[in-house]
Amino acid sequence: MKRHNFSAGPCILPQEVFEQASKAVLNFNALDLSILEISHRSKDFVQVIESARSLVKKLLKLGDDYEVLFLQGGASLQFVMVPFNLAKEGGNPAYLNTGTWASKAIKEAQRLSTVDIVASSKEQGFNHIPKDYTVNENADYFHCTSNNTIYGTQMKSFPDVKVPLVCDMSSDIFSRELDFTKFDLIYAGAQKNMGPAGATLVVVKKDILGKTGRNIPAYLDYQVHIDKDSMFNTPSVFAVYVSMLTLHWLDQQGGIPAIEKINQEKANLLYAEIERNPMFKAYAVAEDRSTMNATFNLVDEAYQDKFDGIWMDAGINGLKGHRSVGGYRASMYNALSLESVQVLVDCMQELEKQA
Repeated sequence: MKRHNFSAGPCILPQEVFEQASKAVLNFNALDLSILEISHRSKDFVQVIESARSLVKKLLKLGDDYEVLFLQGGASLQFVMVPFNLAKEGGNPAYLNTGTWASKAIKEAQRLSTVDIVASSKEQGFNHIPKDYTVNENADYFHCTSNNTIYGTQMKSFPDVKVPLVCDMSSDIFSRELDFTKFDLIYAGAQKNMGPAGATLVVVKKDILGKTGRNIPAYLDYQVHIDKDSMFNTPSVFAVYVSMLTLHWLDQQGGIPAIEKINQEKANLLYAEIERNPMFKAYAVAEDRSTMNATFNLVDEAYQDKFDGIWMDAGINGLKGHRSVGGYRASMYNALSLESVQVLVDCMQELEKQA
């Protein structure tokens, strides 16, 4: 049976990437060595990480004023590194609170600074993105989360601010066209659209660093990682390699413009069914619904066992909503096919027939 993987992360990746990676596990670059055992300082791996950096800049259309890092610790470590590198002593960074991960980022920043929470949708269960807010031009930086996997909301536009713009793009990076030069720092865990868990992408504009006056611990200092070419400590070799393969796959598909068109088709298909089918209701407000993570519920929870049986029998995986909100969550990352979304829609229609 074919599996249709809607898991929120670690998530689906292209089949050809799995095939290439599996070969490299046995014999990488005809070295008679596994990718899992080669030195991270060998010329073969240096070529991998340099290729990955180059692909990131190409796909995001960024120039040499940006540095690309492959670190570890996930977005959770970036919640700490961002304020260490950008918040001045006694400063006040600005944060937009749109969900669980934004809340965690705020909590970490509050250990170092007085955080200005410019807006929050917490009182409404994070079912939308706040729109009417202002960012103080004296803030150290403005931090936002582009896509919220748990609640299924996504920022469709970003404010023009007079301070460094920082964005956690863990769950929608490389999925849609944006003017990425608008951002001064982007970070993303690899395990959504880019690779396996274990690598974290950081893209940072060089001229925003070194201005806080802080004595930053070495591992938390972006400049240290830049100076060491992401090898201040041993990088996650396999995760970086699979990320490079995935970035190459995306480039071959036609890059972000091509994948955005497919992603929109998938989202349109599923959201249209959620709206049409009387058995279901969407969680997020219409204008802020994510193209990556569609969250929805049954109108009548009495049908849960029946619906679960239908989609499980169809080979669908990872459809359960996050434990904190329940319901269902269909994560439609870049490598998920339109065919898989159609299978889910067919299951929803089957429930309607059996009701």
